Amino acid sequence: MANETEVEAALREQAASAPAAEEPAEGQDISGVDNWVEEGGPLEPSDVAEVEQEVAAAGDDVAVALAERTADLQRLQAEFLNYKRRVDRDRELHAENARYQVLVPIIEVLDTVDRAKEHGDLDDGFRAVAEQLERVVTGLGLARFGEVGEPFDPNLHEALSHIGEDPDVAVTTCKVIAKAGYRIGDRVVRAAQVLVVDPAS
Repeated sequence: MANETEVEAALREQAASAPAAEEPAEGQDISGVDNWVEEGGPLEPSDVAEVEQEVAAAGDDVAVALAERTADLQRLQAEFLNYKRRVDRDRELHAENARYQVLVPIIEVLDTVDRAKEHGDLDDGFRAVAEQLERVVTGLGLARFGEVGEPFDPNLHEALSHIGEDPDVAVTTCKVIAKAGYRIGDRVVRAAQVLVVDPAS
C-alpha cells in the first residue's frame, strides 16, 4: 500500500509541474495541429478542395450521361420519323395499286362506250349508265387524256402510224385518237393510241 501511495504522489507532482495546455488565441492558425479535425469537426481547406473535386467529377459524369441520352433520343426520334414517312408512302402506294387493279379492266368498258358514241347518240338508259360510270371512275382518280391536235409525246402517246405531213403543224402532232389514254395521278395507266402527222419538210 505504501508503494502505491508513493507512486500516486509522484504522478501528482509530475502533473502539477507540467505546463498547462494553452487554448488557441483568436485568429490563430491551427490547421497544422495534429488530430484537431475529428469526426464531425470543422473542415480543413484541403478537405473542402477534395469535396469540390468530387462534385465536379460527378458533374462531368452527369453531363456526359445527359449528352449520351439526348443523342439516343434524337436518333430514336429520327428513326421514328423515317419509319412514319415510309409507312405513309407505302400506304399511299398500296391504295394507288388497288385503284389501278380495279380501274384497268374498266378502261375496256370505257372504250366500248366511246365506240358507241362514235356511231350516234346513245339511248337514254345507256347514256345514263355511261355518264354514271364516267363520274365514278373520275372520282376514283382515273383521268382521260389524248386530244386531236396535241403534240406527240412518247411518254403519253403510242403512235400506231404516221399518216403523212401537214403544213399546219410545227411538230409531230396527234391527228387521230384511236383510243384515249388514261392515268391515275402522274402514273400512266394506258398511253393514248394515236395516228400522227409530221410537219412539212
